[in-house]
Amino acid sequence: MKFLRYIRFKSLQFILTITITLITTFAMLFVGITLFRTFSESMERNAAKNNQQIISQVALNLESYIGNVVRVANTLNDKITSNPSLPNESLQNLMNITLSSRKDIVSIALFTVEGELIMSEPQLPLKNHIDITEQQWFSKAASYPYLNHFSTPHVQNLFDGPDNWVVSLSRGVTFELEEKKVFGVLVVDMNFSAIEAVCNTVSLGERGYVYIIDDNENYIYHPQQQLINVGLKKEYNRDVLIYSSGNFIYDTDGELRSVTVNTSYYTYWKLVGVSFMDEIISARRNIVHYIRWSIIFGIIFFLIIGIFVSAKISKPIRELERSMRLVEKGNFDIHINVTGEEEVVKLSNTFNKMVTRIRELMDQIVLEQEAKRKSEFEALQSQINPHFLYNTLDSIVWMAENEKQEDVVTMVTALAKLFRISISKGKNIITVEQEIEHARNYLIIQKIRYKNKFDYEIHVQEEALRYKTLKLILQPVIENSIYHGIEYMVDKGLIKISAEIVHNKLLFTVSDNGLGMPPEVLESLLSKESKSNKGSGVGVKNVHERIQLSFGKEYGLQIESEQEVGTIVKLLLPLIDDSI
Repeated sequence: MKFLRYIRFKSLQFILTITITLITTFAMLFVGITLFRTFSESMERNAAKNNQQIISQVALNLESYIGNVVRVANTLNDKITSNPSLPNESLQNLMNITLSSRKDIVSIALFTVEGELIMSEPQLPLKNHIDITEQQWFSKAASYPYLNHFSTPHVQNLFDGPDNWVVSLSRGVTFELEEKKVFGVLVVDMNFSAIEAVCNTVSLGERGYVYIIDDNENYIYHPQQQLINVGLKKEYNRDVLIYSSGNFIYDTDGELRSVTVNTSYYTYWKLVGVSFMDEIISARRNIVHYIRWSIIFGIIFFLIIGIFVSAKISKPIRELERSMRLVEKGNFDIHINVTGEEEVVKLSNTFNKMVTRIRELMDQIVLEQEAKRKSEFEALQSQINPHFLYNTLDSIVWMAENEKQEDVVTMVTALAKLFRISISKGKNIITVEQEIEHARNYLIIQKIRYKNKFDYEIHVQEEALRYKTLKLILQPVIENSIYHGIEYMVDKGLIKISAEIVHNKLLFTVSDNGLGMPPEVLESLLSKESKSNKGSGVGVKNVHERIQLSFGKEYGLQIESEQEVGTIVKLLLPLIDDSI
């Protein structure tokens, strides 16, 4: 027990092995669960998307077919209304050509509103004892003229000859009969097998299917129509009738089904695709099985790796420990020479050099203080106000939630460019063009955030673009103009930025029509006592000090301000050629 207790709490190798194994186990469990959830959600999304694409394609084929029949009916209607008197040979020829060229059309007929047959194709007599006026397709066309009406599938037994399952397209028409204007009904019977063929080609998994219903929950097509008729199968169409298009999942007797709905433009029929979720669940089980065994083999593999790595790491450390104990006993003449990993070798070399390095470090303190001061100023230029970043990200989230995609793209693009120029591969000097671009992107973001509370103008002398400047010197000045000059204005603000060469020097100018500053604030703005309550954290004063630290006291900022008029800030720098 004492040996086990020692191993558990004292052995570095044991601790490293257990730590690596536990971390690996938790990491693999986390990755496995995450992958399972991701794959499951992805499978459901892909299945729903695939169903929607299939149903959309079927709906497109159905719309194309029905649309062609509607155009045939419209052509016949135009011919009927334009003919001086019916019946006539011209219309009969058109009916004959249409029926001959369209195998999916069974018959075409024109009746008076009293049910008297005027013309038909094929030219067959009506069956005896048939009251046309009681047919559903006839009564709808007579009651609601000049609209296309689509019937449910039925046996069309108007004429002598074989009976066919059809869907009737009917509409009220006005025509001339015996030199009188009369109202009648045009009917075009579509072969139901054409609609059936469109739906039969669909495959939604192994058990999925497609059916069609109308607004009154009458079935236009169902692959299991006979089971529906005898009550052995039932579809839950209540939710289907609510949707014009979309996808939802419902539970039927403990069986989950995914339903996709699409509505026909011409007929307002609901095209419904049904797929079964147990097919997706079966795929999930395979994923779980694969992930489970991957985790088990992964834990065993990393346990072996952990033992090997911990032994390799701990061996040179134990050797270093024995050498350090000799030093602890007062043997300072010992030279530690430990081989092993790079870190362990460096540790032993560092110990050997520690005493001699103490005096050298003392001499370096003075030089490092000066270098530290300069590095602090260099660090200031790369800081970005966290509040600005947080507010910008909050604005992006708000716009995304409100579906303002264009503003989101604009702001994210500007923010990306802002950071790219801010980083600029660690360079302290960038081109004037890059600095102006950085300022422009910052203004784009702030303008969107402040909901166009201000406008801005940028004017740059073409010759000035090739010169270089300290980076991030315009943003703090612009930030100061927004927060202290324009934010609390009633009217819309205007910020102007320019860059030009004046007297062989580079001059940036930032002006605004904001509230301005009182003289006492203006006098202390660049002094050592001034502090920035808002802004990037760099501040106008720091920009001034950075320029003077880099180029001398003759350069820096000049500020002019008048209350209720505005503020002008001039940044003067030497000309640094692009070749430098």
